Amino acid sequence: MYLTPEVKKNIFKEYGQSEFDTGSIDGQVALFTFRIRHLTEHVKSNKKDAVTERSLVRLVGKRRKLLDYLKRKDIEKYRELIKKLNIRK
Repeated sequence: MYLTPEVKKNIFKEYGQSEFDTGSIDGQVALFTFRIRHLTEHVKSNKKDAVTERSLVRLVGKRRKLLDYLKRKDIEKYRELIKKLNIRK
């Protein structure tokens, strides 16, 4: 399994305020980004897996909504997170 509790703790420790702060916008976006990257690789190798592709699209939409909210509330934090996660090219 690719997303173990230890991996989640590390993500939230690095991007959230603590490993137990699972509700922060930064932590959620980082977790979604991790999952998106994993699912993208899966879809590349399994082109006919429509269910995973749909899940990937939904996950990207959720991340987009969170990033839009963060952009409205704190533009500097948004820019820092985008740079740290290497989302934009």
